Amino acid sequence: MLRAMSRASVRGKTKPVRAVQRGDGAGVPRGRFAELHLHLGGAVLPNILHAYLRRVKHPLLNRYPTVERLEKFFARPRRTLDEYVRMHKLVEHVQRLDSIPYFVQRLVRGAVLFDNLAYMELRHTPWFRTDNGLDERARLAQMEEVVEAVSMAATAATRAYPLVFKQVLCMHSTLSPAVNRRIVELAADRRGEVVAVDLAGPDRLYDGVLSEVGPLFTLAKKRGLRTTAHLFETATGISGVGLKRREKVLPLLDRVGHGIQIPLQRPGLLKGMARRGQCLEVCPTSYLKTGTLKRTEELREVFSRCFDAGVDIAICTDNSGMHGVRLPHEYESLLVNEVLSFAEMARCQRAAFTHAFGWTGEPPKL
Repeated sequence: MLRAMSRASVRGKTKPVRAVQRGDGAGVPRGRFAELHLHLGGAVLPNILHAYLRRVKHPLLNRYPTVERLEKFFARPRRTLDEYVRMHKLVEHVQRLDSIPYFVQRLVRGAVLFDNLAYMELRHTPWFRTDNGLDERARLAQMEEVVEAVSMAATAATRAYPLVFKQVLCMHSTLSPAVNRRIVELAADRRGEVVAVDLAGPDRLYDGVLSEVGPLFTLAKKRGLRTTAHLFETATGISGVGLKRREKVLPLLDRVGHGIQIPLQRPGLLKGMARRGQCLEVCPTSYLKTGTLKRTEELREVFSRCFDAGVDIAICTDNSGMHGVRLPHEYESLLVNEVLSFAEMARCQRAAFTHAFGWTGEPPKL
């Protein structure tokens, strides 16, 4: 039933277009960028979200009667990461099984036509898109339907807008060990369309979950998955017991989400990261929105110390819909603010494809 519903939801909403051709066959991605850190909730543009609210006459229209009001809500800088993460709840409340095809199909279209992407990893916590009126057992089962809905919508969309599309499933610091374990098992069961597992959520809660999550990362790797985590993004947990717990998880990761406090506050960890071949996923605009950094120029130290240590950096957006900055504009901002040179920008572009969990072959030339 879900399969039929998802196909029906994708069909009829946009006219089919001919697959992009690049001289070596139809359907070959023509983009020049790889997006490794994008959240399903944060990827939705306010006008796309508002159009859906109007279509279904959603109660949120009472709070956000105009798209301008919704844009203002998303654009406002937050004082802390906790405040920033809470924005996702509003979108997750709307992104359910019946609406996921609507959002994913438009996301893929925008990624190809406007973001110049050849590759995308879209991450989400499937638990937050299940029916919260169900008991835990039913919600655990429904998570697979969520993953399937994302996969089917992306598959349908990429026939028209060629893009290599993969999912990353996020464990979450607010969820129980049982739910997080099921997320890892589900990712392994759907390996191929899902390429990795992540840890997300408020990092102030990490001290209570890292001892449980560590073995789950080990399980994920045994099941053939790759690993990443939101780690060392803020100053929380960079000393004392918190630091020791994070340092214990760090070697279990293939990539580190954000991680800017490593070069800024704990540069001694960079040598081990370089030896393990780990890559930082850096999302510049997010740090201004969360209050983690005050100015883009503060990232100069992050890039220079990582480059000097031999640690790769992939430039990402995190929540491009919420803060209105697409991936090419993240690159542009780093150039304009003299954080990166053109050669260093090209280095980061190549690194994104090199460390992508589902890309094969050579990176496109920038």
